[in-house]
Amino acid sequence: MKGSPEEGVSLDGAPTVVGVLLAAGGGTRYGMPKILAEQGDWLRLCVAALLAGGCCKVFVTVGAAAVAMPQGAEAVQVPTWREGLSESVRAGLVRARGRQGVVGVVLHVVDIPDVSAPQVERLLAAAGPSPRALARATHFGQIGHPAYIGADHLGAVLDSLSGDRGAGPFFAGRGDVIDVECGDLGTGLDHDHPRPRP
Repeated sequence: MKGSPEEGVSLDGAPTVVGVLLAAGGGTRYGMPKILAEQGDWLRLCVAALLAGGCCKVFVTVGAAAVAMPQGAEAVQVPTWREGLSESVRAGLVRARGRQGVVGVVLHVVDIPDVSAPQVERLLAAAGPSPRALARATHFGQIGHPAYIGADHLGAVLDSLSGDRGAGPFFAGRGDVIDVECGDLGTGLDHDHPRPRP
């Protein structure tokens, strides 16, 4: 018998996992808010990968720029985005936690546009997905994104946030994080500077 959303299971029997895409920043080094990068292609690529990889919904944090959301995504306003990355993470996780029946959250950043659905699928497979699990993608051994936060940990992650740091310090302080190698599926490289024009 298939579970109900209240049990953390969607109507098709799959665990309810949502994506949170961090995209509220001003992109000072890049020269523009990264949510606008490549005419919005980064936003669309990241949302598509999260949805196709197993997230039933994607919450996109916005602050420095307002844009139309791709299908399957919902904007989460971050009025305090200038105070640092933690504010964007906080707003996204609070919104995700408020969705009924969520067992976990896939956290990603808009400036890693080569994320793919297979990376998200692999991450979720390693995590269960379980409300007790913590997992993060690695690329050739380098810790990166996306990351999975089981619902049981969301309160503790929120309590750990401060300044211009995201969930990284929380993950770093634990010994139960599952590292999921994804170097064969993408670079995992973030883009802090625009590509030089030919």
